[in-house]
Amino acid sequence: MTRYFFVILVMGLIGIAIIVKASIIMFGEREYWKIVANRFVNENVIVKPNRGNILSADGKLMASSLPEFRIYMDFKAGKAKQDTALMNHLNEISEGLHRIFPDKTAAHFKNHILKGRKAGSRNYLLYPKRISYIQYKQAKELPVFCWKKNIGGFHEQVFNQRKKPFGSLANRTLGDVYADTAQGAKNGIELAFDSILKGKNGITRRQKVKNQFLSLVEIAPVDGYDVITTIDVGMQDICEKALVDKMKDINASEGVAILMEVSTGDIKSIVNMNKGADGVYRETRNGAISNMIEPGSTFKTASIMVALEDGVITPEDGVDTGNGIKIMHKRPMRDHNWRRGGYQYLTVPQILMVSSNIGVSSLIEKHYGKNPGKFVDGLYRMSLHEPLGLQIAGEGKPNIRHPKSGRWSKTALPWMSIGYETQIPPINTLAFYNAIANNGVMVKPRFVKGIARNSEMVEEYPIEVINPSICSKRTLNQIQDILVKVVSEGLAKPAGSSQFLVAGKTGTAQISQGAAGYKTGTVNYLVSFCGYFPADAPKYTCIVAIQKPGLPASGGLMAGSVFGKIAERVMAKNIRKDIKMAIDSTSVVIPDVKAGEMIYAKQVLEDLKIKTQTEFKARGQKEIWGNAQAMAESVVLESKELNENIIPSVIGMGAKDAVYLLESRGLKVNISGVGKVKRQSIAQGSKAVNGQTIALQLN
Repeated sequence: MTRYFFVILVMGLIGIAIIVKASIIMFGEREYWKIVANRFVNENVIVKPNRGNILSADGKLMASSLPEFRIYMDFKAGKAKQDTALMNHLNEISEGLHRIFPDKTAAHFKNHILKGRKAGSRNYLLYPKRISYIQYKQAKELPVFCWKKNIGGFHEQVFNQRKKPFGSLANRTLGDVYADTAQGAKNGIELAFDSILKGKNGITRRQKVKNQFLSLVEIAPVDGYDVITTIDVGMQDICEKALVDKMKDINASEGVAILMEVSTGDIKSIVNMNKGADGVYRETRNGAISNMIEPGSTFKTASIMVALEDGVITPEDGVDTGNGIKIMHKRPMRDHNWRRGGYQYLTVPQILMVSSNIGVSSLIEKHYGKNPGKFVDGLYRMSLHEPLGLQIAGEGKPNIRHPKSGRWSKTALPWMSIGYETQIPPINTLAFYNAIANNGVMVKPRFVKGIARNSEMVEEYPIEVINPSICSKRTLNQIQDILVKVVSEGLAKPAGSSQFLVAGKTGTAQISQGAAGYKTGTVNYLVSFCGYFPADAPKYTCIVAIQKPGLPASGGLMAGSVFGKIAERVMAKNIRKDIKMAIDSTSVVIPDVKAGEMIYAKQVLEDLKIKTQTEFKARGQKEIWGNAQAMAESVVLESKELNENIIPSVIGMGAKDAVYLLESRGLKVNISGVGKVKRQSIAQGSKAVNGQTIALQLN
């Protein structure tokens, strides 16, 4: 019985050991053995392609896939050989890891490795965070870690991580992908062009040959295409900084700024900022294309255009706005200065210049009150009600009600004419003003202009016209003249510039709280400005729309000032670009070269790829003094003989060369002025006396 009991005990212990070991393999070493299984067992292995890049219009990398790693250690890979080497180099390995990952001490890494060694782990995580490729390569160079994984035990898990070199710049428009890139993209351009960016999976088949598994490519992976956006990184930075600075200044809750190229519809910049609970402004949603709120006074331009196009008013007509309050269908219509007595009589241009609610609503009510459908038809003619069909998801559909479509009240028309009772996303308002700048042609805003592979354009998206003519040439000329006056003489002066003409319209509107209306708690305001520049030869259209709590609220002072900064900085950027392009690559720009040491002058000129002609040979000399003469396509360098006992001429030299040369002859030098040496107090050819003072006049 004792013998039987002993056999049963041994078998029971073996069974328990098997269960424990199986549990460790199933749970503790799960990830490691999954990697091993994928490497040695799978018949067919899917090979992931590299996701394509997203590039700016000028070729800068805005989003790219880069590998990240987690590093592990198998302490049983090389058995005694590995263990001996590990202990011999433990201090060196720990110090090396500390240099690569300075947030952890060498002592921490030493204790951490010893803990894993004691546990005999096969898949021991050496560092808790994902690391870059450079950090991985540095770690791979450490002792033991540089051995093959089946001997040294060092191995890695690779992740394909999406990176944005410019950080949060245009973050919401570019979009995001899931941490597991196999799930695809979440939003923005990443989502809209996911099928193009992600490429196609490949398949490798594992076949055993002479006790070794070889990977045979069945289908090669196809890397994703690159997407070329219309975004200009410099302009994006300009718009973001100008907008955020103003939002901080006025404690705004949300703001958008969009910059569009007039002729093409290319979106050069799009900023969407929301204030977080911590007070920091971030891009969390694409409000520039999705915000469905009442546009306010920027809509008045469309109302006046409908009336001008129908011929019911002319720029010479006017309205007596009285003291700034007018009862319309038992509701008070107010101008913003009603507390100061109103504007009295205003002509049509003046109505837009001072953004008179009474002026616009009175004209529209007078001519369309009995047939409001005709007014709405005029808005529809200008395609204000149509969705733009943008290249990225999430755009809002403009809501401009028609009397035939349902509920309609007597107050709907006058309030619609001044930008209430309608909802239009900011980008739709921008497209409308861009059509005014573009001689009446409304083009679709474009975020992506092409698809490329290996820097070669594979497909280019054409400019799309939404409406070839939003109005007649007569109406267009009239409204363009008025919009210039709105900025030069009206409330939108902060949006203007002394360097070029700007045209546009301000907007200030209360934001409806839904069923609660406009007067529940703190009233929120939308301040905006939409316009184009330079007005006499439009190149860019821009809209700035900011939401803020409470008064003061001014579209001109707040949104207009942001527009003005954007316009001036963008134009300055373009001027620098034009100057750079104007310098033909085949022409030679010859600099003004001072007299002085010629060997270094020659070296600098050659580095600048400027041709030189020399009348001397260095022949191992340390210094050659002389003069430089600029020619049409080169610089002639001439040497001159100098006697160490004679005071040389330093006329035409810079201060550094002149002082060095004179002090080398024992003279003391006093300098006044800046630039080249114009005069020296002791004439050339005089005997140099040690300690003598010479004065140099620079100019």
